[in-house]
Amino acid sequence: MTGLRLTWVQPEDLVRHELRQAEEDGRDARDIRSRWLRAGGPLAPPRAGASPTPAPPHLRALAHELLDELALLPSPLTEYEPTPLTLITAACPAWPAWPAPPSTRPTPSRPDALHAAWLGRAVGCLLGKPVEKLPLDGIRALARATGNWPLTTWFTAKGLPPELAAAHPWNRRSAATSLAENIDGMPEDDDLNYPLLNLLLLQRHGKAFNTAELAQLWLDELPAGRTFTAERIAYRNLLSGVEPPLTAARRNPFREWIGAAIRADIHGWTHPGDPASAAAQAHRDACLTHTANGVYAAMFIAAALATAAGGTAGVHDALAAGLTVVPPRSRLSRAVRFGIDTARAEPDFATVVDHLHAALGHYHWVHAVPNAALLAAALTHADGDFSGSICRAVSGGWDTDSNGATAGSLSGLLTGSPDAIPGRWTAPLKNRLATSVAGFDGIGFDTLAHLTHQEVLRP
Repeated sequence: MTGLRLTWVQPEDLVRHELRQAEEDGRDARDIRSRWLRAGGPLAPPRAGASPTPAPPHLRALAHELLDELALLPSPLTEYEPTPLTLITAACPAWPAWPAPPSTRPTPSRPDALHAAWLGRAVGCLLGKPVEKLPLDGIRALARATGNWPLTTWFTAKGLPPELAAAHPWNRRSAATSLAENIDGMPEDDDLNYPLLNLLLLQRHGKAFNTAELAQLWLDELPAGRTFTAERIAYRNLLSGVEPPLTAARRNPFREWIGAAIRADIHGWTHPGDPASAAAQAHRDACLTHTANGVYAAMFIAAALATAAGGTAGVHDALAAGLTVVPPRSRLSRAVRFGIDTARAEPDFATVVDHLHAALGHYHWVHAVPNAALLAAALTHADGDFSGSICRAVSGGWDTDSNGATAGSLSGLLTGSPDAIPGRWTAPLKNRLATSVAGFDGIGFDTLAHLTHQEVLRP
């Protein structure tokens, strides 16, 4: 069993990520860092989920000890980055009005718009899959070498020089399912699994679900091997008897990463014109696995999608509405505003991306803060155009498939119809989604739109 290297849960890897998280949220971990280094512990966190070799017993024992000590260190940012919803709403002076009377609410999201949103999420995810984890220069080099820069269509290995392919290999096994020459339906991805699970959540418990019901749903329906980063930690905590919201905080250095954000779409889609309720619903979901900025990212996306789903707002209004549910002094709010302002000021998006990487590149590539900034910049710069939004989001690096998925969701929703999305994007999906979520494997996006619309209409 010493050869098993389980990603995202090994203490010697977690402590390295927690030390990095401490630097980001202002905790003074210098003494703990020194003890770790003196014991022979490595410092730089791996890009992948597990270090290649097992830690010696003394180092693993020390990692357990240091993780608990790190959790006790106070952060000076807590006042400006709370996690409880009551404190978040109190920190947001422009928090949107809670639900208006039914007679004054906008027409619920039409099935066609939801169909386009589901398709957009899948297309954006699939575009980003082969270059996930690759550095920015690698993404640009691969696209340029195949005549696809600035990015306008699927990545391909055709015509790619062998030396470049060796220098920047496609992410994991994605080449077989996500390069232009290989796409045959939408392959499984966690960026689609979680919206499916949240659709199932609403079918079983309605919009008034609580976090404990979500946790039980995961234990019943989500294979542990399909979880990553904060979700895997929370899943492990549940199996250890830890209850929400402690599942998000206990030995979880990924609690401000992007995982909750990729689960937010259903909450926005099912609350047309009601960003406050969408954000509150996303909060109950996110608190299973995330805190502070990790929660805000989900609320931001849910509120933006709810505003777009109302049928009268454009992309810029949607992003502005998303910011109203995020504490304005938080790092995520500042980063999103920086992304939007930079996109407005700079006509060349590659230059926008360079500015974002210079300012936010010290974060891990899966952290919510830089990815939210890139997402907002891509949507702003493309002015909501579908192809422009997903291509900009993916070409900016970091968590390419997740950013592509959310950009596709919002810009797809704004098109109002699957026919408004260019066929080069939708035809290869063949109206078929693969997933390990029971009951959904092989489902069509038109069927998903119908099922989602039923939840929109349900009180």
